Amino acid sequence: MPGFRMGQTISQKILAKHAGLKSVEPGQLINCKVDLVLGNDVTTPPAIEEFNKIGVKKVFDKKKIYLVPDHFTPAKDIKSAQQVKMMRDFAKKYGIVNFFEIGCMGIEHVLLPEMGAIKPGDLVVGADSHTCTYGALGAFSTGVGSTDMAAAMATGEVWLKVPEQLKFIFSGKLKKWVEAKDLILYTIGQIGVDGARYMSMEFTGPIIDNLSVEGRLTMANMAIEAGAKNGIFAPDRKVYEYLKTKTKLGRWSFVVGHWSSFQSDPKAEYRQTFDWDISHIEPQVSLPHLPSNTRPVSKCRNIKINQSVIGSCTNGRIEDMRIAAKILKGKRIHRDLRCIILPGTQAVKLQMLKEGLMKIFIEAGAVVSTPTCGPCLGGHMGILAEGERSIATTNRNFVGRMGHPKSEVYLSNVAVAAASAIAGHIISPAEF
Repeated sequence: MPGFRMGQTISQKILAKHAGLKSVEPGQLINCKVDLVLGNDVTTPPAIEEFNKIGVKKVFDKKKIYLVPDHFTPAKDIKSAQQVKMMRDFAKKYGIVNFFEIGCMGIEHVLLPEMGAIKPGDLVVGADSHTCTYGALGAFSTGVGSTDMAAAMATGEVWLKVPEQLKFIFSGKLKKWVEAKDLILYTIGQIGVDGARYMSMEFTGPIIDNLSVEGRLTMANMAIEAGAKNGIFAPDRKVYEYLKTKTKLGRWSFVVGHWSSFQSDPKAEYRQTFDWDISHIEPQVSLPHLPSNTRPVSKCRNIKINQSVIGSCTNGRIEDMRIAAKILKGKRIHRDLRCIILPGTQAVKLQMLKEGLMKIFIEAGAVVSTPTCGPCLGGHMGILAEGERSIATTNRNFVGRMGHPKSEVYLSNVAVAAASAIAGHIISPAEF
């Protein structure tokens, strides 16, 4: 093996630590100890089946496995009820602490950061592609298949190929109504849905420094839509302050202790660096049927829509709900359109109640759902019929993603989705 380079990126440092090595190189196959294993109601049942084949009598750590039924819950049919029952029974059998029942659950990638379950420097694997969300907190977090989830639950380890590194530097000044969602949509539009295939996307620059942690979670969430193995941000004071507020929720208590706050070395090597002044960009819209098919919102005006979905693991946090309420306050949803609000967790929903956001949404004519992935993956709570169009703050707009194969999904930020819900067609919030 060739000698290791001196400079290491934040992703390489986290992987090296968990592999028990001083450094790692792109393409190197390593075996790593994990800090957390995650599964949902779609991916956990097949993982349980594979786990049973291994023949072990216990999981590697009862406190480091998180089972979150969020895709089809509350159960939409018999099959989804059976899937959650399988998870529930497995959690009881092996004493898994973190199984989230109805009333306590939320959308997994909103719930775990909210609970303080993720720390900078952690290695997290989850049987869901959007597990890359936690890179916003300075963790190396990536999606794996159900078989790998089963092995991780049994051994506490996962094997990985060290990804190549891409660096994205954002500078300039954001225009009004441009959000973190627009930065990641713009990025995917520039490099394509396979532009970061099996690579690490490292986000940095003055714009990133000024982003809220919630905004960073939105960006990291969609790294997979560029094909990335992970998306990551160097943890800073904002992350530390965020985690200090997330150490206790309900009957679960998490203490955020000491962590390894890794930073990329000045001489770290990247396959490519993108340095963008994004002062000129306006809110972005991804047209069917790829997240990379992006246009400025001004080029999408007057595309009639039948539904607006605001929420999901991409944009279901309280910051998102506040933006939507700011647009919808005192307005009415267009009479030919359905507007569905999906808060990410029960805690988000409770905060909406406290701040009067629920009242704003209901008076505007929107419906507020229990926390669930629901329509994002064409599950329930907002399926599209043939020929219908939806604007959504979700993360994918593939053919048939939200329902009928001949329906269409347009991805946008929260402000655009809320403004379009009032207009009945895609529109910039600046027009209000």
